[in-house]
Amino acid sequence: MELRVDINYNQILGLIRQLPKKDIKKLTNILQSEITASKSTRSLQNLILQAPTWTESDLDFYNDARIHINNSRIA
Repeated sequence: MELRVDINYNQILGLIRQLPKKDIKKLTNILQSEITASKSTRSLQNLILQAPTWTESDLDFYNDARIHINNSRIA
């Protein structure tokens, strides 16, 4: 079930101002924690999306180097 209400910003502020102080503080804490969680998720997502990636030739070079290092070790 979905309920849609068309309320503008000033109406929301008016409703918030009618809340008791303890409920306003609770609302503030909830909003701050959601903003913080959203920022950390967004920054992690940006880090992953903007991280450097290897081309196919980079990966081949790395694999060849690993094979060479593994074969040259004295076991």
